[in-house]
This record gives sequence, structure tokens and C-alpha cells, in this order.
Amino acid sequence: MFNLPVRNVMERKKFITAAPTDSVSKAAGLMATHDAGAVLVVEDQHLIGIFTERDVVFRVIAPGRDPRATALREVMTGEPKTLGPTQSYGHALVVMQEHGFRHVPVVEAGKAIGIISSRNAMDPDLEEFVADQRRREHYR
Repeated sequence: MFNLPVRNVMERKKFITAAPTDSVSKAAGLMATHDAGAVLVVEDQHLIGIFTERDVVFRVIAPGRDPRATALREVMTGEPKTLGPTQSYGHALVVMQEHGFRHVPVVEAGKAIGIISSRNAMDPDLEEFVADQRRREHYR
């Protein structure tokens, strides 16, 4: 799995975008609706930032900002580190670990095409663990 290109592992269903002028409240609503941990902030079809669930806590709630009146531009991470779709998933995990990220946008020709999450690494292992556990319970 770690040698697979990011394109094969990235989340397409949970890939959501917002404008830099959108409110934190609107972005949080999108994240809740789509069960996503991050929103890619896009302007003129180009990625300009990322806003994550951690940003909600540390950049909005903790300092006492009003989520309805705070624009994403004010609290997003601008010019985020990105990955290309052909880079390996193992490389993506190293980038996330080295920088303390949980989400990294996947960009091709300057345009966001998806997002890779540390959760992607757990899904196959978790599925295998659950399957093993069920087999054990079946044979008891």
C-alpha cells in the first residue's frame, strides 16, 4: 500500500472546497455534512489554503473569535504543503509525520484534485483487524 501513488489512495468523496471569504461557520458545516476533517480553500480554481478541524479549535474557538463573522482567509493555513498525485503514499505519510499534519492537499497543475489524510493509513489495517477479530469470534 505504501508504494501506491497518492492518486490511488486519496479521498475524493470527502474532498470539499470553500472560498477564502466563506465564514468558519459555513466551512465547519461543510465539514460536518461531509464527515471531513479539512476544507481546501480555493480561489480562481487554485488552492490558496487549507482549514482543518484543529484550526477551528486553536485559531477560532480558543482565541474567542466568532465563527459566523470570521472568514477562512483569516484563520486558514495559507500556501499549504501539497503533494502530487504520482508521489507514493509512503512519502505522503512521511510528510505528514515530519510536519505534524493530518491532511495534505493533492494538487495537479496548480489545481486541487483531492486530499490525503492520515486516516487513510488506518483504514486498511483497521479493516484487516476487524476481519481477524470476527474470524476468531466465529471459531470460539
